[in-house]
Amino acid sequence: GYVDGQAHDIFLKEDGWKIREYQVHAAEGFWHGGSGVVVLPCGAGKTIVGAAAMAHAKATTLILVTNTIAARQWRDELLKRTTLTEDEIGEYSGSKKEIRPVTIATYQVMTKKKNGVYSHLDLFDSHDWGLIIYDEVHLLPAPIFRFTADIQSRRRLGLTATLVREDGMEGEVFSLIGPKRFDVPWKEIEAQGYIAPAECIEVRVNLTEAERIAYATAEPEERYRYCATTRTKRDVVQELVSLHANEQILVIGQYLDQLDDLGETLGVPVIQGSTPQKVREELFQQFRTGEITCLVVSKVANFSIDLPEATIAIQVSGAFGSRQEEAQRLGRILRPKADGRGARFYSVVSRDTIDQDFAQNRQRFLAEQGYSYTIIDADDVFQGKI
Repeated sequence: GYVDGQAHDIFLKEDGWKIREYQVHAAEGFWHGGSGVVVLPCGAGKTIVGAAAMAHAKATTLILVTNTIAARQWRDELLKRTTLTEDEIGEYSGSKKEIRPVTIATYQVMTKKKNGVYSHLDLFDSHDWGLIIYDEVHLLPAPIFRFTADIQSRRRLGLTATLVREDGMEGEVFSLIGPKRFDVPWKEIEAQGYIAPAECIEVRVNLTEAERIAYATAEPEERYRYCATTRTKRDVVQELVSLHANEQILVIGQYLDQLDDLGETLGVPVIQGSTPQKVREELFQQFRTGEITCLVVSKVANFSIDLPEATIAIQVSGAFGSRQEEAQRLGRILRPKADGRGARFYSVVSRDTIDQDFAQNRQRFLAEQGYSYTIIDADDVFQGKI
């Protein structure tokens, strides 16, 4: 059995919106199982499943999220969807240390060491939580894994769109959080109209002669970087951005010098790890309102960033063959659009290199979800055949 934790009244407030059937099933599946993982596509409203689980638990809740922006999105959603008030929700992050009946903490602050000790991990233990929610549970950092093992008497809900890890530790997630309680194919949610239909296109570019020689003679660990950051990609991205001039575009990559170069070429802002939180929030907000129509982003935008109107994503480089990252990046553009438009996900890949091999691996998870990639040549882009 589970400890009930400290009681705290939480109810859903369906005011001008209605919880979807699959969200009800997901929350109930979790509640009847006691603990476990709910897998839903990006943009399908995992936060609402979390809120519904909290309404079942009616107890103090600790929510763990990837970053401060995600923490604030959770807070805003809970204020909108439940009877919770601002005074009942605390943020426990780098900038604030509030502990309230519902406390939203970042993984980062929880795993911060002070004098060799994880000083914040006692947040798990020192309060009588009735429910612990792990957002983006596939990202669980190792120290939190270990600590979660010690709180098996508390109800635990893991939320994710992609329970795949390249380190093969998915099994650990299930053993610590609990089994998969609910899972629904992405295409099924798309068919119900709750996520935007998306077209995936792989654009293959050729390395120049000089790049090919540099690639062939590079150290093995440097090879991916060489072929992932080829100059030809820049021209293709520029062309794609101009072909989609009236849409909201995200250009996503891994290497900061490549991203800075693209930002400069396109004349648009770049958001990366070192971009201050306040600036990030301002830029994301300008993107949401349409004041900015194109952003270049690093992997900081892989998760939990709500950009509903983004319809085009252009990926130039990534974390090698990561299936999870590919799915999360597609997820950035899957929120249903006001005008019912579909989304397009371009992956720009260097032909006959490990970039192409990694791309194949990255696409596996989405292929299992029913997405297929159309492969085109860079020349097709320049000739406007897309």
